[in-house]
Amino acid sequence: MSQNAPQRLYLMQVGIMPEYKIPIVCYLVQTGDGRNILIDSGLPEILPEGESDFENGRDVIQQLASIGLRPDDIDTVISTHYDGDHSGRHAAFTKAQYVVQRAHHLDAASNPRFAYTRPQWDQPMERIRLVDGDTELLPGLELIETSGHVPGHQSVLLRLPKTGAVLLTIDAVPFGEGFTRDQQDDGSDPDAEAIRASTIKLLDLVDRQHIGLVIFGHDTEQWKSLRKAPEFYECSGSRSGKRRSFMSEAAHYAETNSAPIFRH
Repeated sequence: MSQNAPQRLYLMQVGIMPEYKIPIVCYLVQTGDGRNILIDSGLPEILPEGESDFENGRDVIQQLASIGLRPDDIDTVISTHYDGDHSGRHAAFTKAQYVVQRAHHLDAASNPRFAYTRPQWDQPMERIRLVDGDTELLPGLELIETSGHVPGHQSVLLRLPKTGAVLLTIDAVPFGEGFTRDQQDDGSDPDAEAIRASTIKLLDLVDRQHIGLVIFGHDTEQWKSLRKAPEFYECSGSRSGKRRSFMSEAAHYAETNSAPIFRH
């Protein structure tokens, strides 16, 4: 395995949607050559009026401090998309390069949905790397284009030395109950076709590459069972061979719970 490949994955909860206790999360990847790659940055330090759906917790700065890191230690910020619960602290990472899908960055420039976090994500272009579609960012870390939730959304596929392949669906599939080939809606949602296409794309990826762990973007029930910072994913003994249990958990959750519609 390449020296710059991922070695550890940390999961960090930085807030909630209090009505349903839905976790707001960020991720940190550490590579063998010492780089720190942050995936999303969570909620803004001060939530704007009208954002009562969200509640801050230990923010990403505090979470990083718990594992001995400062904002200046972050080399790369992967922006899965610019919604406020994913890009709210981007500007804190003044030495990082930002990586985002070109289609999303261009859409966000004129889309009012992303206006209130624009001071966070609208960084000098020399610090932004625009990618087009599925991209290997480094050996063992791939960006998977999954438009639907927003144009140019991206999920992340990791290969850890002992845990194996881990898929972070982010908001392409926020809840495990939606990770199915069955039709999920009546077709009235204008984004439904793209959402379904991205879901099928990820399902095919899991089957084709035998991905052992799929982490959904905001799944309350699954989140309870996951290892959170300062613990991390690396060792096969902790989470290897768990695909079946995670998928069966998602199926059970679908039968016994009614997840909220997740749209910002």
